Amino acid sequence: MTAFRLHKGRSLLVPGLAALVALAILIGLGTWQLQRKAWKESLIAQIETRAYGEPGAILPEAEWPTWRADQDEFRKVRVTGTFLHAFEAPVYGLARGERQGAPIQGYYLITPLKLASGAIVMVNRGFVPTDLRDPATRPESQPQGEVTVTGLVRAPEIRNPFTPNDDPAGNRWFARDPQAMAAARNLERVAPFLIDADASPNPGGWPRGGQTPLTLPNNHLQYAVTWYGIALTLVGVFVAFAWRRLKEPDSGVLK
Repeated sequence: MTAFRLHKGRSLLVPGLAALVALAILIGLGTWQLQRKAWKESLIAQIETRAYGEPGAILPEAEWPTWRADQDEFRKVRVTGTFLHAFEAPVYGLARGERQGAPIQGYYLITPLKLASGAIVMVNRGFVPTDLRDPATRPESQPQGEVTVTGLVRAPEIRNPFTPNDDPAGNRWFARDPQAMAAARNLERVAPFLIDADASPNPGGWPRGGQTPLTLPNNHLQYAVTWYGIALTLVGVFVAFAWRRLKEPDSGVLK
């Protein structure tokens, strides 16, 4: 009888290890969602604190080397300069469609804005659909002379493993990265951040600014509870399975 129980106990070793691995993964996913919740709440607080009200000035050039996104991103600013339209960089992306919110493909136009000091800030002027990528199709969209832009400070876009490589020679971009664009065009004294222009109309109607999402979903607590709930269910199922296995009657095979 003792040998039989020992045999049954050993038979739980592999299922037990598999259950432990699955439990560790589930708990890890739940904890990760709680961490994401804290990050998202911090981001929402930044937006609510910085993105509204009267616009301020951008960070002075002398402080650009120490610029930090957590201290400045989403701040509403106003800046004056001259667009260098010859260096306009279209970045592939999606935007909300006018009908039923369906996303449409197109490009975000990143254009260097040269300040009176000679320094440069990259401005995301807004979105154009695919058929308006070529500036020749929207000749009114490139204002000349001094302009004033109001918008939000944004950090460079973070690439992920699925982000295609940029093609600077073909002026094809897949991430809003001001330093990469500046290097490709030999531009100097470029800010480490961008400005997302607001929804003020542009000549000819394009590009359309105001694309920064300011309402962010925060369902991470729900996701965390779901993962922890599945982990608890796994524990219950395994305990029931092990209990039944150990309580199985002696079949007489081992005596």
